[in-house]
Amino acid sequence: MQLAVPAIAALLTLAIGFVIFGLVGRDPAQAMRAFFIDPLANVNGWSELLLKASPLCLIGLGLAIGYRANVWNIGAEGQMLAGGMAASGVAIHFDQASGGWILFLMMGAGVLGGMVWAAIPAFLKTRFNTNEILTSLMLTYVATQLLIYLVSGPWRDPQGMNFPISEMFSGDALYPTFGGDWQWHGLRGTRLNASIFVTLAAVPLAWLFVRKSFAGFRMNVGGLAPLAARYAGFSDTRTVWMSLLISGALAGLAGMGEIAGPIGQLQATWSPGYGFTAIIVVFVGRLHPLGIVLASLLMALLYLGGEAVQTSMQLPQALSGVFQGLLLFCLLGADLFVHYRLRRVSRVAHG
Repeated sequence: MQLAVPAIAALLTLAIGFVIFGLVGRDPAQAMRAFFIDPLANVNGWSELLLKASPLCLIGLGLAIGYRANVWNIGAEGQMLAGGMAASGVAIHFDQASGGWILFLMMGAGVLGGMVWAAIPAFLKTRFNTNEILTSLMLTYVATQLLIYLVSGPWRDPQGMNFPISEMFSGDALYPTFGGDWQWHGLRGTRLNASIFVTLAAVPLAWLFVRKSFAGFRMNVGGLAPLAARYAGFSDTRTVWMSLLISGALAGLAGMGEIAGPIGQLQATWSPGYGFTAIIVVFVGRLHPLGIVLASLLMALLYLGGEAVQTSMQLPQALSGVFQGLLLFCLLGADLFVHYRLRRVSRVAHG
């Protein structure tokens, strides 16, 4: 049932979505087709699916490592923004330079930016025993305000007509694209880029860390049996730091992939909320790397579906968020029946 619950939750979400489309005055069958099938009707749709699933998967892999150890990082969105800002600083500073080293330096800056932002709740947790859920979440809004300051002030494009954007990055500061730089057959004109190779490499590495490394074993034990972990001499402080730094690093790398990929510059509102959506991805994927891959593809399809019904049926794009919430709600509801058994209690009359 643990493995069947995500599929059951997905089916329940589809059934409820069918009712929702009927309530808003649309043909449910036509709307469901426009939401889930039409976005994948061509090569461009599949490339967009992979493009959106890649950062979701990357962030989800990092979060899952921490969640296994009961370290609840809710601020991956802020860490992604921090990684994007750090990578943008490199691209802007070396705007006149050329060479493939710029892209690798941006990747390192993105990882470091995410780790620095995640280190703040790690320090507060280990030093003052603060709740990492609250501190990591609140730091997301700090990162958002810092982003607005940078693109509205020191990093604003002087030719950008006062819009809060940076200048466009040079070609060496962008990931090569399959439809442009490399001209792969069948992908001409698509936005899919080489950042997916980073995600593909991260999936087996995350599995090896969780299943085969002693550090991963130590974190799993800390999550399943905290008292046993302490008795065995496993450090809670080390677990907290490792969990948050790994998740921050992958979130920062995902942010770098967005600004060096389909966006190509730093903007005030460049993130569609991948850091928050990745939390749902982790739970739908059951904290397993392969499950996270499948769940990220599903979430990416929900993003595409929201965009599709907005253009074809004049429905709000926020429907994608509705379906994401429904999926999580159905998953938690189904889990309730897996972990708990309903019992009928007979009433006893008291005289």
